[in-house]
Amino acid sequence: MITIYHKSSCSTSNKVLGMLKESEKKYKVIEYIKTPLNAEEIKQLLVKLGLPAEAIIRKKEVLYKEQYAHKKLTEEACIQMLVEHPNLIERPILVKRSKGIVGRPPEKALEWINS
Repeated sequence: MITIYHKSSCSTSNKVLGMLKESEKKYKVIEYIKTPLNAEEIKQLLVKLGLPAEAIIRKKEVLYKEQYAHKKLTEEACIQMLVEHPNLIERPILVKRSKGIVGRPPEKALEWINS
């Protein structure tokens, strides 16, 4: 079973979701904007990704640039920011068992889906 952390208004996320559907593999969709992740869920996701919180922050978003870009944030502060502003979480994120990836570009996600 593959879990996709998805944002329905994101074209890349929609493209990767389409690839999942075409793969005929079992999957589960978590729309993390509608059902935000708590700090513990984000920490568990980061372990599966093998990444620090900063690596999954969308730094091109206006909110990030205006409120956070000029600050030196700790890991905990980054996680709290992602809890408070789920739109800043990079997308899509794919998880299979204990491993995950950020599904960008979509070709990388497709390769991972089929592995």
